[in-house]
Amino acid sequence: MIWDNNEDIRLITCANDKRTIQRHLNDCREERRPYVFVTSTMNIKPLRRLLVPVSMLEEETYKAEICTYLARKTGAHIILLQANDYGSHAKQNVNRIISHIEKINERLKSETSNECTSITYEVVLARKDSFKLIQEASERQRDFQHDLLILTASRDYGLDDILFGPPERKAIQHALVPVMLVNPREDLFSLCD
Repeated sequence: MIWDNNEDIRLITCANDKRTIQRHLNDCREERRPYVFVTSTMNIKPLRRLLVPVSMLEEETYKAEICTYLARKTGAHIILLQANDYGSHAKQNVNRIISHIEKINERLKSETSNECTSITYEVVLARKDSFKLIQEASERQRDFQHDLLILTASRDYGLDDILFGPPERKAIQHALVPVMLVNPREDLFSLCD
């Protein structure tokens, strides 16, 4: 796999129980590089399809660099799952990610005179809004047939996350494939402050 022996990506293999996963999530709170969770219940395959849920939060756009990097290295197809929100923030975030992909594609075309494989992607409108997007991505794993789920980690845990667990932990527990988490930038403000 692409994350084996890769210093830019942290690999976490663990048991599929909520306490173990939560302990690892807590340990990674300050991690600036992406980290991939692999549990014993996950099916590890070559990366051919990446599922990238995109919500209304600003930090969602930071997944653009990660998904394009993985797509270039593996030839994987990117599925952008856009939250079905009333407002336009999720759509704007998807457009920013598409813009990043198109810039990479243009650069790839200009750098090589040979026929170059461009990064392929599609946008799928989710059934749920930003608040339930991770849950939908977990529930629709068989629909998308993806090999990796790329999520943004929660910046801060609110009361419901403390009582019921953060959404990324639930996604890891129910995932059939590895889950990559990207921590938001340090300089982004917290809505809980």
